[in-house]
Amino acid sequence: MTVSGWALSAFLTYLLLIVGIGLWAARFSSLGISEFFVAGRRMNRFVVAVSAVASGRSAWLMLGMTGMAYTMGASALWAAVGYTTVECLLFLFFAPRIRRFAGAYDCITLPDVFARRFNDDDGRLRMALAAIFTFFLVAYVSAQFVGGGKAISTSFQISPTVGILLTAGFVLTYTVLGGFLAVSVTDALQGILMVLTLLGLPILVALELGGPGAVLGELRAFDPGMVDPLALSIGALVGFVGIGLAAPGNPHIVIRYISIDDPAQFRYVAVVGTAWNALMALGAILIGLVGRVYFPELDSLPQADPENLLPVLAAAFLPAAVFGIVVAAIFAAIMSTADSQLLVMASTIVRDIYQQIWRKDEELDEKHLVVLSRLVVLVLVAVAVVLGFFADELVFWLVLFAVAGLGAGIGPASILAIFWKGVTRAGVFAGMAVGSGTAVIWFLTPALRALIYELVPAFVLGFAVTIVVSRFTRPPDGVEEMFRVMDGEAALPRTGTGDTPS
Repeated sequence: MTVSGWALSAFLTYLLLIVGIGLWAARFSSLGISEFFVAGRRMNRFVVAVSAVASGRSAWLMLGMTGMAYTMGASALWAAVGYTTVECLLFLFFAPRIRRFAGAYDCITLPDVFARRFNDDDGRLRMALAAIFTFFLVAYVSAQFVGGGKAISTSFQISPTVGILLTAGFVLTYTVLGGFLAVSVTDALQGILMVLTLLGLPILVALELGGPGAVLGELRAFDPGMVDPLALSIGALVGFVGIGLAAPGNPHIVIRYISIDDPAQFRYVAVVGTAWNALMALGAILIGLVGRVYFPELDSLPQADPENLLPVLAAAFLPAAVFGIVVAAIFAAIMSTADSQLLVMASTIVRDIYQQIWRKDEELDEKHLVVLSRLVVLVLVAVAVVLGFFADELVFWLVLFAVAGLGAGIGPASILAIFWKGVTRAGVFAGMAVGSGTAVIWFLTPALRALIYELVPAFVLGFAVTIVVSRFTRPPDGVEEMFRVMDGEAALPRTGTGDTPS
């Protein structure tokens, strides 16, 4: 077998393992819509912790952050400080409350939570959220497919078109088969693989270069700012830290909180999830730093693109089979986001639009809903693939806006809905419009975009407008009882059916 053959075999073995997990989870996920979309709200705490952080990082961590550290040096760590801190706080304070609420009121999706929290009888709030999620996340998934296609194409010398189709095919297979259980277990496995790759590779490279001291000396000689974490402007620092504000508005992260079996386990989840975030970020930054010493000139990387650093460095230092595993780790980062976003979109279409609005007054068979959900996932994958082939520029723009738009549009409302009794449905609508609108305007205005990342001002304005409008409008009925549930003072009924094998 040739060297490339060993690498390809290792990569394909990993993918077959992922498909096997989908087959294993298929029986449980077929029981009903709750099992398919949130694993009956009985997920294991370790799986929730690792899959939550893995699904939030995507290829941005494996390729983007390593490239950022290659270009900027140690100051890239502030991009990780923001999301690591915010997600830790969400695990500790936000997640237990929304899980209790979801369990008590049988919520499967984030629009479910909003609809029950704000007595959305006419379905307008549910529809607005479903439309926002579907519109932006289909482009996000498309971008993940394109990224996966490029990773496979570069690593194994096949066409990008075939790479995109293979990426979409594997994600589709285990997501359709195993639903949320398969997605969460595979994301946890992929999170482990990401940590091993991100920490193991820079250690090997640093040893080859003479150890940590030699690496630091080379970086200082090249540019002292490379080892100075404060070598950036105040605006850039605030913008980097502000990346974390996106987390409460990203439904594929929040849905992990709803899926856990016991809300009391979130302290454990916070410790494990925060440690995982920190380890992955540390590894990505170290790869960028050692990569800058090994490839001092940007032109030495393919297409002079720093985001190609990780696979090139792995190819230079690792045996072929191990290189195949590294490519699998990059691919894992991509899949861990795409699969979660597919389920969010499918759940909003089937649960929020079809079941709760279109056929609201009918008793629907659970297995029929699961079959429909699988068909919707298939259609969404097809749309994302087509978008990736024919609308590269549109996809790029929508992904940039999706992070800021969802974070600023949905994040403030999510936080206020869980922690403030006075927030109203009118306030949520106003905050969503202002937060998302500000993100768009800021992004399209070069002078503003040069000042700070658009998510930060958009989030602040969306938060403020939600509060102001809520002060002049009436909160929904039953808020006191809802908060007793979230505070853990009211009895939490057992939810879901069957036993999860997780």
